[in-house]
Amino acid sequence: MNNIVPEFAVVGHPNEGKSSVVSTLAEDDSVRISPIPGETIECQTFTVVIDGQETIRFTDTPGFQNPKRVLAWMQDYQGSDALLLDSFLQEHQADDAFQDDCELLRPVAAGAGIIYVVDGSRPVRNADRAEMEILRLTGRPRLAIINCKDEETGYLESWKSEFRKHFNSVRIFNSHSATYRERIALLESLKSIDQDWEPALEKTIEAFRSDWQARNLVAADAICLLLDSCLTLSITRALPKNDQINLVKKGMMKAYGHKIDLFEKKAQQRIRSLYKHNIFNYALPSDFVIFQNIFSEDTWQLLGLSKRNLILAAAMSGAAFGGAFDVLLGGGSLGLFTVLGGASGAGYAISGGMENLSQKNLFGKSFGGRQVTIGPNKNLQFFYILLDRILLYYAHIINWAHGRRNAGNSEPDSKEKIDKIGFINSWDNEKKKVCAKLFDAIFSGNEPAKDEAIQNFKYMIITVLVEISQAKKNFHHS
Repeated sequence: MNNIVPEFAVVGHPNEGKSSVVSTLAEDDSVRISPIPGETIECQTFTVVIDGQETIRFTDTPGFQNPKRVLAWMQDYQGSDALLLDSFLQEHQADDAFQDDCELLRPVAAGAGIIYVVDGSRPVRNADRAEMEILRLTGRPRLAIINCKDEETGYLESWKSEFRKHFNSVRIFNSHSATYRERIALLESLKSIDQDWEPALEKTIEAFRSDWQARNLVAADAICLLLDSCLTLSITRALPKNDQINLVKKGMMKAYGHKIDLFEKKAQQRIRSLYKHNIFNYALPSDFVIFQNIFSEDTWQLLGLSKRNLILAAAMSGAAFGGAFDVLLGGGSLGLFTVLGGASGAGYAISGGMENLSQKNLFGKSFGGRQVTIGPNKNLQFFYILLDRILLYYAHIINWAHGRRNAGNSEPDSKEKIDKIGFINSWDNEKKKVCAKLFDAIFSGNEPAKDEAIQNFKYMIITVLVEISQAKKNFHHS
């Protein structure tokens, strides 16, 4: 078994969620999923490939059509137990009435393990008991999954009771909301169904974990590139006549915002592809904060650090930043923050609100000579908002199960009203210090110091990504 790629046939009654389970376990959104029973008529195998090596296979199968008749034949069978499935297939393969039953049993007869899927939101039926007994008689290693499509849990205990009579292991697994951690837990459960399968499955699980670590490293690179690109961006325009300055400022702000938006979308797409969301473009709620204008007042109020936290973060780093952040929105001037700092990096004061900043000051740059420049953006708050938005996107993507096809119509997990969303406001001072050090290094002109700050930031952000992937909380919602 050590040199054999583990394969599992995902079986069950029609429309119980088998294809969704396969899609989520294999991280493959090409699996055809339909609410219409009987859409799967042929077996299709989906292989998980990591570093060019096949690690595990999941075979999507048609649903049982005649479980009671199949069971009756098997109970009357007088031949060798080892030839039970082959004998059934040979006798019924030309019978249209048993076409689906034969198709789903073929991979099992070929040696695949069994993952039996039921919708636990409904009661156990006699047909289910017949299916369970058929699978028990195959003698193959088998695990049962209770895939609750709805919130109904009143039948779970009766399902568990029936499963204990027929299966080596039982798990509750919602293919529409399963996280990375839950997928790993299910693979761990597969190890227990047969001792001979343990070495191969242990190798598979280790490959999954190593692959996830490698993905997080690439995600951290994408986040660093996003921050550096956005903060150092600058746009220069020729200075017009005085009566056209406001018009130029609006045009520059629009161009600047467009470039920031492109940088964010590029980072999002890189992360989306990294976690194998290749086909479906999941439509998030329109009010989800990562899709709001990054320069809107609401975004800054939701994701921005409190004044006290921002002062502490700046003071800890010794960051020598200053200047005004002037945002043009809807034809008006929205001065979100003015940050003043002493040479020591301590004693910061922050003022905010609806203040009209001088036309002579735009992102700390003067309207002098024949040109005007917007950027680079030396505002620590902007750094944190960029970072929080990409972390929220990461949390959404890694927790969006591949077997889930509906989007943007679920209720948040928590009904509690909160003033802040995102991650950074709850970080400890050490994490904020690493962030502020990177922010300062980006503008320092000291490349060795910048490289060191980037490495420290990557190490810290990878631990954050691991925490997000292991968290129980779902971050699909704003």
